[in-house]
This record gives sequence, structure tokens and C-alpha cells, in this order.
Amino acid sequence: MNPFLDVALRSLAVYLFMFAGIRIFGKNQLSQLNAGDIVLLLLISNAVQNAMVGSNVSLEGGLVAALVLFTANFIVKKVIFKNPKIKSLIESDPVILIKDGIVDNIKMKEQEIDFDELEEAVREHGVEKIAEVKLAVLEVDGNISVISMDKDNSVTSFTRHRRKFPRKSHKY
Repeated sequence: MNPFLDVALRSLAVYLFMFAGIRIFGKNQLSQLNAGDIVLLLLISNAVQNAMVGSNVSLEGGLVAALVLFTANFIVKKVIFKNPKIKSLIESDPVILIKDGIVDNIKMKEQEIDFDELEEAVREHGVEKIAEVKLAVLEVDGNISVISMDKDNSVTSFTRHRRKFPRKSHKY
């Protein structure tokens, strides 16, 4: 077999394995990395590196592996964007953890989020008490979004995150 085709197929297999592993082990593993998570990522990257390139440790072999990973990721993102069924298969849906100040303990157990993690996320969004939370959602990327209640105006207020690169407007 062509050595570069071998590297490409190995890299694709590792990419798909890692993709499935992240999906199986849950999105809350992605939200915030602690020291143990960083060590795990470094060890996994070192472990799968040999599986991707095999005995081909040349510059070309490494570049082929990187190209295959970039291409596979690009294709997966395009497919997810265009096909909602595949998106729901690959990505999980957002999960409501708090609604109108009431914690959904069943969803918390299902998502393996403890109360301390939830309180921390609420405080990080500048809300003192869970009772002051209008909505807290575990997003598909593993982060927890918090929308607080505005007591003065009885209107929902939330923290808005600006995009680093704003979307281009399309003129019709």
C-alpha cells in the first residue's frame, strides 16, 4: 500500500474514533479543562500519533496526517450544518438545568453535573443565587449559559457574548 494512503487512512480512523469517544463520554467533559483533563489530552495525542503515522515519521507523513484531520473536520462540519438528522446524531441537544429558579435534578443527574458545578457557573455569570436564574442551559459545547431575572423590570436580562469575527451581512 502507498505509505501516504496508509497515513491518511490511519489518521481518518483515529479522527473518527476520537469523535465517537468525545460523543460517548459526554459534552460536560469539554466545558472546562482542569489539570487532569489537559494531561489526558496530551497523553491521548501522544498515544494516537503513532497510530496515525505508523512507521512513517517523515515530514510528508506528518503533513498528510494533518491534512486528513483538517479535511475530515471540514467535511464533518459541512455535513452537520446541512443535515439536521446527522447533527442530532453527532451533537446532543441543549439541556435546560434551571428554569425560573428551579433546578431540574433529573437532568443534572443525566448530564452528570453536580450542584457545585452548577452554582459555580451561575456565579461566573454574575448571579448570586440560583433562585435569581431565569434559565440555565447546558449547551452542546459543554458550557452552561445563564440568563438571570431582572427584578426591577420583570424582564429577562442576559450576558451577551460578542463574536470575535462578526458575521458578514448578506445584501439581497
